[in-house]
Amino acid sequence: MTQTLAVVVLFVVAISFLPWLVRRLQLRQAGLGGGSAGSRVLTQVAVGPQQRVVTVEVQHEGQRAVLVLGVTAQQIQCLHVLPAGGAALVPASFATEMAAAQALPAKDAHA
Repeated sequence: MTQTLAVVVLFVVAISFLPWLVRRLQLRQAGLGGGSAGSRVLTQVAVGPQQRVVTVEVQHEGQRAVLVLGVTAQQIQCLHVLPAGGAALVPASFATEMAAAQALPAKDAHA
């Protein structure tokens, strides 16, 4: 009876450990598990139920680039390649953007 109980407990522990192990193997296979990764997601914005705009920093052979990608359930499309300089990557706050937009002169609708 004790042996059977030990086997059942061991089986339950192994089954509960399995999702963690699968995720770890997937990350390692993708090259993201530990160490220096060749790419990382900087931002992502949902534009639909299964549609996102994602900015990804990629590095290959010492060169760095930032890609703006359109991601859907069916495909990934490169929308733009940003310059490697860090100035374009600094996210501005909403308040800063709103103040800048309000500071612009209003366009005359009757012109």
